[in-house]
Amino acid sequence: MKVALITGGLGFIGSQIARNMIQDNIVDKAVLLDHYGGFINPLMSDFQDYRRYRLEGIEDNVIIERGETRNSIIMTNLIDKYRPEYVIHTAALPLAKIDNLNAAEAREGSVDSTAGILEIINYFKLKDGYCPLRFTYFSSSMVYGDFQSEIATESHQKRPKEAYGTMKLAGEVVARGLAGFYDIPYTIVRPSAVYGPTDMNRRVSQIFIEKALNKQKIKVHGEDEKLDFTYIKDIAHGAILASVREEGKNEDFNITHGKAHTLLDYVNCLKAYFPDLDYEILPRDAFRPKRGTLSIEKAEKLIGYSPKYSLKEGVDEYVKFVQKHKEKLL
Repeated sequence: MKVALITGGLGFIGSQIARNMIQDNIVDKAVLLDHYGGFINPLMSDFQDYRRYRLEGIEDNVIIERGETRNSIIMTNLIDKYRPEYVIHTAALPLAKIDNLNAAEAREGSVDSTAGILEIINYFKLKDGYCPLRFTYFSSSMVYGDFQSEIATESHQKRPKEAYGTMKLAGEVVARGLAGFYDIPYTIVRPSAVYGPTDMNRRVSQIFIEKALNKQKIKVHGEDEKLDFTYIKDIAHGAILASVREEGKNEDFNITHGKAHTLLDYVNCLKAYFPDLDYEILPRDAFRPKRGTLSIEKAEKLIGYSPKYSLKEGVDEYVKFVQKHKEKLL
């Protein structure tokens, strides 16, 4: 029986990866390690917990284990119990701007847990020869900081501006260094501005849709602010290709749409569904680095990745999902 162990498996990205791996017959079972926690105040009037929808239709092929990746006993027991072919490490802070963000919390998810998982794999490698086909570390486009060119390739300078990107980059160093030292096949994935159904962490894409649905004014921070919006199904598809194909071994990849759009482009997509949508343009958020398009040329050439969803197509599926489950938002 082929198994994937996905940390943060009930999360936005982790659950979609599980769904794709099962539906594409890459694995028979997905073991989802999750601490059941959240990063948004559940008392907010418009909060809706979408996790119940993330595993619809694949319940019989997933095993949910509760715990945190920083707990070495839990991780040792799970790896010993399931001997997964793939270990996909998505568990960490899910976005760069949350309440009371601190370096220690960001470090635990991206650095400490990454080191711990690789050390545990190495323990079993020395003990009885077990080693997964791939360890995949989920990083972020925030590691680049301010883009110095219109298109950022994987070799773009990495100068993160805040705690989230800093610790994601530190996690990359740990993953690359320890995986190389222990001879564990690894892959590093850098997504950008992921959006789509079941997102519940108040990313800008979610905020805009819910405000449009509630007929509230949308605040667009930066008339020319660009993001490489990536639909959730595309990031999952690309991450799996990077993780299972031999050409992805010991490589890092931008897995994005590969073409940046402005926040106003996103708003204009919403206008097709909400013609009376009201918005105002404000100064850009200085907290966030200046970003744009991430090159996916490497992923296209090495692993055959090609995003399937345009911004319009992704927004279409996303809006329909939110409209279907809008009861608590009104």
